[in-house]
Amino acid sequence: MISRLFRLRPPALGCFLAMAACAFVADPARAQGMTGPETNREFRGAWIATVANIDWPSSRGLSTAEQQAELTAMLDKAVEYHLNAVIFQVRPMGDALYESRLEPWSEFLTGQAGRAPSPFYDPLAFVIEESHKRGLELHAWFNPYRAKHPSARSELPRNHISRTRPEITREYGRYLWLDPTDERTKRHTLDVILDVVRRYNVDGVHIDDYFYPYRSYADGADFPDDANWEAYRRQGGRLDRADWRRSHVNDFVRRLYEEVKREDRRVRVGISPFGIWRPNNPPGIQGLDQYNVLYADAKLWLNEGWLDYFSPQLYWPIDQAPQSYTRLLAWWVGENRHRRHVWPGNFTSRIDNTPRSWDPEEIVNQIRVTREQAGASGNIHFSMIALSENRKGIGDRLRGTVYAEPALPPASPWLGNQPPQPPRASIQRARSGELVISWENSVRDDVRVWVLHFRRDNRWSMRVIPAHDVRTHTTRMRGDAGVTDLAISAVDRLGNESARAFLRVPGE
Repeated sequence: MISRLFRLRPPALGCFLAMAACAFVADPARAQGMTGPETNREFRGAWIATVANIDWPSSRGLSTAEQQAELTAMLDKAVEYHLNAVIFQVRPMGDALYESRLEPWSEFLTGQAGRAPSPFYDPLAFVIEESHKRGLELHAWFNPYRAKHPSARSELPRNHISRTRPEITREYGRYLWLDPTDERTKRHTLDVILDVVRRYNVDGVHIDDYFYPYRSYADGADFPDDANWEAYRRQGGRLDRADWRRSHVNDFVRRLYEEVKREDRRVRVGISPFGIWRPNNPPGIQGLDQYNVLYADAKLWLNEGWLDYFSPQLYWPIDQAPQSYTRLLAWWVGENRHRRHVWPGNFTSRIDNTPRSWDPEEIVNQIRVTREQAGASGNIHFSMIALSENRKGIGDRLRGTVYAEPALPPASPWLGNQPPQPPRASIQRARSGELVISWENSVRDDVRVWVLHFRRDNRWSMRVIPAHDVRTHTTRMRGDAGVTDLAISAVDRLGNESARAFLRVPGE
C-alpha cells in the first residue's frame, strides 16, 4: 500500500545530516525518453448539507470543538476514500455558516438564528483551511431563493432578509421564499455570493435545484408572484407567465456566471439542477418537468456555457427505465456545446437501513457508467453522511474498486491553461537506507498539490500531496524495493499540471 511506503515530514535541516554524499538532481525535461504515466483525472466530490443538520453539524448547539471534530472527521473520510472535493452548504435559507455582514448566522449551527458559535470560529474559513491541508477542493454551496425551511425552530432575527425586505418575501406552504422575479432578490443573492468570492479562498461556488419551489411544498398551489406579474403586464410585457418566470431565473444564472468571473475568473461556477429537463427528453423519459414547474431552463444554461460544471441530479437506479441514468447522462452530455465539465450527482444516501435501500453496487456501477460516457468526467455524491458512516460498506467498496487510486479534478482550460513551473527536485539515500526526496516550487506559482508518480516493477502508481502554502517538501520513502523511477509535478488551482521532474532511484 502507498500509505506504507511513505512517511511525510516537513522540510528540516536535520533530515539531510545522515545522507550519503551522492545526490541525484531531477531533470525537468523528459529524461531518457521517459514520459511517465497519465495523471488520473476525475472529479470525485460530495455534498455536505447543513440544512436541517442533514450532514453537519449532527445537531444544533454542539460546542465549537465538537463541530470542528465532526467536520475534520468528514474531511478525513473524504481523503481515505480518494475523493478530491467537498461542496459545503453555506447558505441554507437566507442565513450564513460564516461571518457575514449581509445575513445572520444559521440556526443549524447554534440552535438560534443570528447567534455566532462560541468560542467563536468561522466554519467556512475553517473548512477551507482544513480541506486545502488535505488536498481537497472546497466549493461553497448557496441556496439562492429559500428564505426559511420548515425545520427552522428559532425566531428569525432582525437582519434576516424576510424582515429587512418583507416586500420580496413570499409564504409558500411552510416555507418562506424570495420572489425570483424581483430585481432586489437577484441583487441581494448575487451580493451574498460575491462577498464570499471576495473574502474566502473558495475553489468554486455552487447552486442547487431550488429555483421556483417544488409545488408539493404547498399542495400544488401556484407561486404568489402576482404583484410583480401584474406590474410587468401594466408596463407592456408580452411574455406569457411561464416564460416571464423563466426569463428571470435565466437572468440570475447568466449574471451569476458573469459577475463571479469579473471578480475572480479562477473560481468555478457549478449548478446541480433536477436530473430531467423535460419529459420525453430523451424519448421515453418520464418525470417532473422542471422547465414548467421550477421554471429552470437548465438545458439553456448548459447550451450557453453559463457555468463551469454541470451536475444534473440523476437520483434513480440504472435499471429504472423511465428515468434511465445512462440515457439521461448521455442526453445532457449531448447538450454540452461549450465542453464544460459534466459531473452527475448520485443519490448515495439512498443507501440506508430502510426496505428501499440501495445496494452499494448501484453507486459503484453508476460511476462506471459515467466513466464509459465520453464527455462526462466525474461524480458528486449526495451526501457525505452516507460515506462518513460507511453505510453498508459503501466507502470501503469505492476505495476498493472505482476509487482505488487517487485522482485530480479535471483541468478547466477555458479559465486559464498556463501551467506552473516544474519542481526542482532531488533524491538521496540516507545511510539508514531510506530514500529522501525533496522538491520546491517558485514563489510565483499558485501550487495547490504535487503529484508524485513512482514506478515499481514497471507499474506506475500515483500519490497526491497537498502543497497548501508550502513551497518545499521532503518525503522519506521506506520499503522502496523494486522502485526504479519517480516523477514529480506541480498542479495549480485550475488543475494545470507542470512538466515533470524525473528522478532515478539510486542504488544501495
